[in-house]
Amino acid sequence: MQIRLPQADGSLKTLALKAQPIRPQAQQPVPFNRTVYAAAHVVIDPFATADPWDASPVVDWQATLAFREHLYKLGFKVAEAMDTAQRGMGVDWPVARELIQRSLRHARTVGGDLACGVGTDQLAAGPEVTLAQIEAAYREQLGVVEAEGGRVILMASRALAKAAKGPDDYLALYGRLLRDTSKPVVLHWLGEMFDPALRGYWGSTDLAKALDTVAHLIADHAGKVEGIKVSLLDARWELELRRRLPAGVKMYTGDDFNYAELMAGDENGYSHGLLGIFDPIAPVAAAALGELAAGRTERFRELLYPTVALSREIFRAPTRHYKAGVVFLAWLNGHQDHFSMAAGLQSARGVAHFAKVFELADACGVLADPELAVLRMKRYLSVACGIDA
Repeated sequence: MQIRLPQADGSLKTLALKAQPIRPQAQQPVPFNRTVYAAAHVVIDPFATADPWDASPVVDWQATLAFREHLYKLGFKVAEAMDTAQRGMGVDWPVARELIQRSLRHARTVGGDLACGVGTDQLAAGPEVTLAQIEAAYREQLGVVEAEGGRVILMASRALAKAAKGPDDYLALYGRLLRDTSKPVVLHWLGEMFDPALRGYWGSTDLAKALDTVAHLIADHAGKVEGIKVSLLDARWELELRRRLPAGVKMYTGDDFNYAELMAGDENGYSHGLLGIFDPIAPVAAAALGELAAGRTERFRELLYPTVALSREIFRAPTRHYKAGVVFLAWLNGHQDHFSMAAGLQSARGVAHFAKVFELADACGVLADPELAVLRMKRYLSVACGIDA
């Protein structure tokens, strides 16, 4: 199979596909020896979402929940209602609340395991927002998850980043929340490359000082912290914090540039995973993680390391637009019938980017049905930039 793909310089490249999908060989997934969450996207209903820039999306619940079941069957846990689900970038709190409730109820019917994002996105970040209001917003969302018996990922808050005067405000507010949660939570450190409004999180733009603050928080509340997800796209900070975690507290890599080496680990330990990239590469990642669990570390590397180039393209700057590549691959792989997103964010990247995503996905075995992917890619290119097959 061949396809003509646009390049960044304006030229066309003819790609001969490798067309060798990778998926787990066993009917039942091999239990992983890492705790691994895939942060999952949402599928919208493009017929019912009439004005995507100006209104909340209407969710296609059947397709959205079917995708979560796809992840469960491969052995993944799901990180629900996170930034991969366009939380705060097209998906507002009322939609996220329903997503959490439906997903938790669905998981109980299919034997799935998930944790849900809890934030403060019902508040608009601004100078008039107080710390008390931010705490109340967190507690409102905590109540929704805990009422359904769910586990919590305590997300970073744009409002808190705006209102906090320094590290002590973070330590005090998070400390009160952690004392009152019914189950240990996963903390969430999302860097400003994912969301510029989170610049200076934990009270400092100096990452070494911010790391000291979050390490202090975890040490003081270790019994209430199941782990922490770090998404800074720089492995050194994750490695430093991992070294300082109390026994029993997990490091969840959210580093979509360096996840393969961080999860493989070294003589000093390893990271678990909570990653948006595991949404589009789930079958390949499941196969690789099964090999790792079986002690075949080199085979794990052979399978997972080639996906890093794809992930680096999807998550390239501006990183916050990575969701477009995630949903594009879900469409190419047949998990949804269209390439439409909440807030119209399918337009956040250009055709050369999607062409590169297609090429790299083929190279690492992520295109589950190459013939379908080629057909849909040709349709996209015809509409988006006038390239006919």
